[in-house]
Amino acid sequence: MKLALPVLSVIAIVLGFAVNGYHCKVVQFIFGDSLSDVGNNANLPRSLAKANLPWYGIDFGNGLPNGRFTNGRTVADIIGDKMGLPRPPAFLDPSLTGDIILEKGVNYASGGGGILNETGGYFIERLSLYKQIQLFQGTQELIKEKIGKTAADNFFQEARYVVALGSNDFINNYLMPVYRDSWSYNDQSFITYLMETLKDQLTILHKSGARKLMVFGLGPMGCIPLQRVLSTSGNCQEKTNKLALAFNQATSKLVTQLSARLPNASYRFGDAYDVVNDVITDPQKYGFSDAESPCCSFGRIRPALTCVPASTLCKDRSKYVFWDEYHPSDSANELIANELIKKLGFSPANQAEAPSPGEAESPAIAPSPSGE
Repeated sequence: MKLALPVLSVIAIVLGFAVNGYHCKVVQFIFGDSLSDVGNNANLPRSLAKANLPWYGIDFGNGLPNGRFTNGRTVADIIGDKMGLPRPPAFLDPSLTGDIILEKGVNYASGGGGILNETGGYFIERLSLYKQIQLFQGTQELIKEKIGKTAADNFFQEARYVVALGSNDFINNYLMPVYRDSWSYNDQSFITYLMETLKDQLTILHKSGARKLMVFGLGPMGCIPLQRVLSTSGNCQEKTNKLALAFNQATSKLVTQLSARLPNASYRFGDAYDVVNDVITDPQKYGFSDAESPCCSFGRIRPALTCVPASTLCKDRSKYVFWDEYHPSDSANELIANELIKKLGFSPANQAEAPSPGEAESPAIAPSPSGE
């Protein structure tokens, strides 16, 4: 069944709504990992998972690093733009205020973060989903003090929520022997553990006012460049892909159950696995030339776990599916976002505010500083 936004909801997105003298917009609250991080890890002093060096952000705004783990926009950026929602700033942005929260919402996503608290431990500092929810609850208290409980409750219930985590729970936990979870569980029991935890987290969000929420599924994570280069053949790691499919199936079922059981909940599951897998199998069909290698790398020195100033960039970033060893490029993120919008039945709304010129929907891809 397609998700049809009621007319009043569309009006609210475009015009906002008034509470206690405040003209409140419908905003987003985003929970996620490096695929959605817009600067939180950049403000975690001890984190080893950061995107604060060139050439991250080269095709976004002024071209300088902004905390996003890609060359341009995230999937959440693009979906929000096409729905007419403002882009929420990072929770740890030093300039964040109550007025900005009412205007734009908040993004709590953190590179290396997972559904499980133990995930990504070797990154030293990162925000797990439980921690992100805790920070969100603190945000709610701030807004309640500012506009009052009744108005704040209305504000948070009108907001849109995105939960996009899970890949780190496999790649940076279960599939790494250094973590206890890798030898404490088998495939099925680990996914059960994840679902029990995610169920609790989504229920907490509902109790905190989240009514319109989308959970992103996982892509074929066995095909990211890092997984390929660590395999003996250079091909996708099918075990990892099977785990992603099993996670998606279990998460879809969980989200459907919660949406039916929780009062006034509209919880949706967004799955782009098939289209991403098709892009990787036949990149030329979608206008890409490379679906195996990262655009930003040290050439033949692999894996290069991050993109740094000494890295070499591909000649045409719009033709690469992957930006670095882990993360999709802006072009791939746009394809994923469009697929999720289509599957969930979202209709583009007129934007109340257009993105600034440096944050246009389709950023101009500048020539590479050192193309190959």
